[in-house]
Amino acid sequence: MSNRFVDEGMSAPVNLTWEVTLACNLRCRHCLSSSAEPVPDELTTAEALEVVEQMARENIFQVNIGGGEPFMRPDFLEIIDACHAKGIMTCISTNGTLFDQELVDFLSKTRLVAIQVSLDGAKKETCEAIRGKGTYDPAIKALKLLANSPIPTSINTVLTTSNAAEVPDLQVLADEIGVTLRISRFRPSGRGAQTYEELKPTPEQLVEFSNWLGRNDNIRTGDSFFSLTPQERQGLGLNLCGACKLTCCIGPTGKVFPCAFLQDENFEAGDIRQNTFKEIWDDSEIFNSFRNLRIYSCEGCERYDQCHGGCPAVAYYLKGDIEGGDPECIERCVTSLADLGTQSQAV
Repeated sequence: MSNRFVDEGMSAPVNLTWEVTLACNLRCRHCLSSSAEPVPDELTTAEALEVVEQMARENIFQVNIGGGEPFMRPDFLEIIDACHAKGIMTCISTNGTLFDQELVDFLSKTRLVAIQVSLDGAKKETCEAIRGKGTYDPAIKALKLLANSPIPTSINTVLTTSNAAEVPDLQVLADEIGVTLRISRFRPSGRGAQTYEELKPTPEQLVEFSNWLGRNDNIRTGDSFFSLTPQERQGLGLNLCGACKLTCCIGPTGKVFPCAFLQDENFEAGDIRQNTFKEIWDDSEIFNSFRNLRIYSCEGCERYDQCHGGCPAVAYYLKGDIEGGDPECIERCVTSLADLGTQSQAV
């Protein structure tokens, strides 16, 4: 009976994000969660395995696992083994620095795993300006090891102003290694809130990226760029925010949020140490408010059916209002560029 529509959502998420730890061996400047050290009250092994049991009972198809660096968690392999034993697909986001052949061989035992290795530039200097010195070569090594395995693997790049010009080269690099390319959106959360003004793509870069996506339908973006999706890519992904309808996020301590980018106390939907996941999914006031969310200010836009107001997380961090409309949608970018052109002509 799971995964049937209930009002505006589903009776269980199709997939969810699980931030299993805040421990990380890197200090990336755009990190969505300010990962560094594990927090003292992260879920124990027994609690984590109970989460897996609950996900299985709800017939959740896939869990997207991140952090922090998930492979920093000592019991992480036990956790993903438990997921696979229950038939749950795992997609693991990693910085790749801890990979060796032994780990790849272990992960290759199942067809229920996919890996995303973070790389934030086709050039070493571009990537390491964001992720830190000594991070590029280990990531490339991990990608090559994974490319020679049966594990579906992708480069995951967060689009910033510093790497926007290298996106085509990243596609070439991915092809050369034998993996795919996924581009993620930079949102002003976590450590990224402090660097957002410096690293955010310009309106011109966002428009150019949207046009490039229209010419490259093999590039994956998940749901993160539906506000920029060109007409040529319609039908390739979501056309609205899936938070609380199709997906949600479990944090390292068991608190549940609408998505990984809204791990803010204002959006805490529940705690799996106090309630079951099903109880939170079904009864949370936060989740129900997101299921009824409408961006009225965007409903008159000709692109409304393509993005339904864009990303509420970006609207919240930049406008303080999840109903404010995505300030980085393609229409606003085009308008911004037109205004800049008018001002330039006036000068």
